[in-house]
Amino acid sequence: MAAFFAHGQPEALFGRPVRAGPHRAACSEAAATPSRDAKLGVLLNRASPPTVSSHAVTTPRSSACPGLLRIVPARDGGICRIKLPGGALSAAQARAVADASARHANGVVELSNRANLQLRGVRSGHEAALSAALIRAGLGPASALSSAHPDAPADPTALSRADDIRNVMISPAAGRDPHALIDTAPLCGELLTLLQNDARFAALSPKFALLLDGGEQLAQVDHPHDVWLAASPDGASGRFVFGLAGCPGSAGATASNSTHANTGEPCDANGTGALAAVPPPRVPALVRGLLHTFLDLAAADATRMRDLLATHSADALLRHAQRYVDFPLARDASLRHWQRHIPADASLRLGAHAQRGDGTWYVGGQAPLGRIDAATLRDLAALAQTHGNGMLHATPWQSVLLPDIATQAVSTVLAKLSALGLACDPAQAITHVIACAGSAGCAKGLADTKTDALQLAECLPAGVDVHLTGCPRSCAAAHRAPYTLLAAAPGRYDLYRRDGGPGFGQCVAPQLTIDEAAALLARLARSTSHA
Repeated sequence: MAAFFAHGQPEALFGRPVRAGPHRAACSEAAATPSRDAKLGVLLNRASPPTVSSHAVTTPRSSACPGLLRIVPARDGGICRIKLPGGALSAAQARAVADASARHANGVVELSNRANLQLRGVRSGHEAALSAALIRAGLGPASALSSAHPDAPADPTALSRADDIRNVMISPAAGRDPHALIDTAPLCGELLTLLQNDARFAALSPKFALLLDGGEQLAQVDHPHDVWLAASPDGASGRFVFGLAGCPGSAGATASNSTHANTGEPCDANGTGALAAVPPPRVPALVRGLLHTFLDLAAADATRMRDLLATHSADALLRHAQRYVDFPLARDASLRHWQRHIPADASLRLGAHAQRGDGTWYVGGQAPLGRIDAATLRDLAALAQTHGNGMLHATPWQSVLLPDIATQAVSTVLAKLSALGLACDPAQAITHVIACAGSAGCAKGLADTKTDALQLAECLPAGVDVHLTGCPRSCAAAHRAPYTLLAAAPGRYDLYRRDGGPGFGQCVAPQLTIDEAAALLARLARSTSHA
């Protein structure tokens, strides 16, 4: 196992920027747990795969992304990333993470922008013990869960690769959001099983990621994904519209200059928009065909679907994927202007909201800058067991949800979250600020972004969303924020305003202190509201 620790350089932790701008496809994160193997096998055996072309990618691509077994060095110690199945974490697992963080790292747990967890400050010499403890808690890939000896897995290489590809994002309110069209949690499990059980998918980059959108109002749909599938209210049981290298609901079929229809966020400039649609039972077979198509056709240095689309048309990819499925697969022109049935609303991650049908609620709170200490995580686990269903759901906004709360317990849970330091009201400024690790944790960072972000939140105007980044890689944000503070020196930032163009947008003012930035943001917010 030791061969997978201390891999890569700290300045390469989160990979290359996406071509559309400085928002990063940061080491794609997401989920993992096997389910419905027999049913999935029936679906996938309907079509026999063709012979793989001689130039197809069949060997794993190298990566410096953190993982459960690949603990990557940084300025503040090692980084371990824990991928959660659909963002879900049991109370017992939460306690195991808290204990492992306190014993083997710096005692702080980070919520990531792909609804996963990260442990920073992993101590030298503790890497193997940390990974083993997390595997024992059931937080590894399916192959680790079935190992008779999780402390010494027979094939750590295979475990690391299986861990890398567990990248499926769903809504943290999947199955509970009143506006959802389809409960995506079971299908997410099927896709994770597919990813882990097909040995060839080990050749996918750890950044390669899937989005499964059930039509929830609480949804992160402005993250560009390599393959996205979004529920659409068509027919008796609905269907999933899909596209490549972009976001659900992007305007137009080619997305050459598209913005997200719900949020106005730019989607990946190399994306396809909506291509076609399939009924839910065909989703695993479709995904399998698209992933094999990517591996058949992508050059060795192509890590993302946008790279393949730079050399092959979307129609060519669909024709190739047709070899892997036994149902028609071609572009549907009627979907050219398809949009989600309801706009997404990220503010619903905060506070208490009624769940579908049964009179229960989910309650959410935002950890300041996505960081929770071990003691707080233990308290959250106890809260979930006492008043909920014993589960915590991480969100892609670096917050946490407790589902299935009875009406009479809602006020108690909200009060406890607030007492633990979590923000539960979207009016609280800290819920509008994100920041990377900064110079305290990353060799590339030019400023202590976490400390500066806390200072900024104390005087930030209401409703202004700001991203602080220590360097142009923009690791903390998977999409462009309305305002970005790019570190120029310790305590000094260049302020950018999104303008629809590439990169962070227009540079409004250089070399600002945090106080100067707050004052300017207040003036800009006033001028925008009066426009």
